[in-house]
Amino acid sequence: MNAAADGPAAVKDAVKDADRKHVFHSWSAQELIDPLAVAGAEGSYFWDYEGNRFLDFSSALVYTNIGYQHPKVAAAIAEQAGKLCTVAPGFAVDSRSEAARLIAERTPGDLDKIFFTNAGAEAVENAVRMARVHTGRPKVLAAYRSYHGATSAAINLTGDARRFGNDSATAGVVHFWGPFRYRSPFHATTDAEESARALRHLEDTIVFEGPRSIAAVILETVGGAPGVLVPPPGYLAGVRELCDRHGIVFILDEVMVGFGRTGKWFACEHWDVTPDLLCFAKGVTSGYVPLGGVAISAAIAETFARRPYPGGLTYSGHVLACAAAVATINTMEEEGIVEQSARTGAELLGPGLRALAERHPSVGEVRGLGTFWALELVRDAETGEPLVPYNASGADNAPMTAFGAACKKGGLWPLIAGNRIHVAPPCNISGQDVAKGLAILDEALSVADAHMV
Repeated sequence: MNAAADGPAAVKDAVKDADRKHVFHSWSAQELIDPLAVAGAEGSYFWDYEGNRFLDFSSALVYTNIGYQHPKVAAAIAEQAGKLCTVAPGFAVDSRSEAARLIAERTPGDLDKIFFTNAGAEAVENAVRMARVHTGRPKVLAAYRSYHGATSAAINLTGDARRFGNDSATAGVVHFWGPFRYRSPFHATTDAEESARALRHLEDTIVFEGPRSIAAVILETVGGAPGVLVPPPGYLAGVRELCDRHGIVFILDEVMVGFGRTGKWFACEHWDVTPDLLCFAKGVTSGYVPLGGVAISAAIAETFARRPYPGGLTYSGHVLACAAAVATINTMEEEGIVEQSARTGAELLGPGLRALAERHPSVGEVRGLGTFWALELVRDAETGEPLVPYNASGADNAPMTAFGAACKKGGLWPLIAGNRIHVAPPCNISGQDVAKGLAILDEALSVADAHMV
């Protein structure tokens, strides 16, 4: 359909009609949703066919780290398509080799081998497989407050409620409580207590599950979907020590927080901790072409030096995706986007969100790093009762639905999860747009305030 000939309204109707007839949407009851028809996007904004512009405080699904339609990356994809669109993964090709080199240069420690996947869930799947083959052990420990993807093993490793509809009790998955002082399962009152008690709980879990049966512990470095859960000082180092003591592989899932999101290339750099396997995706290409992967330590790589790795993907290291990764990483380096993300968090988002919390009693806690933050919304400021129940739907979720509608009415596209709004704009968002987004949030939070007891 030609937009100029038929008009934007006709194009919108055609897009919506085809969507309703043929697209099956994830995590949704198909007849109960009404997806927005998006006409275009640039920088920190996208817009619909009626000309409504939205400042995207979600970075799509926390992956447009350099914003929409960055010309350098778009040009690199077009250039690669002009010379070689695809080639089987068993060949050596320049864009794939260069993407692996650039990633390995930025990962901590000796994570110098890169196995490419198509997305984050596949990265988790393969990291777990590597750990099990490397150790010869079956079990993997994962936190309850976590999300690791929607493929078979990844959804069972996931701790949040999205697991329930898929839970086949995959053999060898054991969940434990990670640290979260605001809703501490350990009755801690300080970060030091939360860290120590969470580590003791994990140690007890390891002991009672049998250390020699455990292949890996997997953690999100900063818990994304569960609420931007920043680990307390000492926790990740403590997990590293427990894994070393028992010969357990330590996997960090940085699918959401890698490539500048927290103000470092990788979030684990904040705590000077190096895992044995590091999963990435999303920001590596800013989502322009799907790409994920696992960065692998020397010891685990050595396991497969003369023993075939029992896994692979048809599109592993797809050349278009790798070209997008090369351009994204180089652009982030040239434009100082990682450093900009750190400054935006420290100087604008952090102070601005904390100021909102002072004005709005519905904000129970503000937490985050870089361009990755969450506001915990509550019904009762004294008890911290969530604004909506865990895994709420329908009428139970009405307060958050109303809050989200207020954000959109103001021109801000929010990322809402449970009783929280996650604030994750592009890492290169301008200060002016940060201020605009905070002003819209300020007004929308009055709606949340109205639902308090």
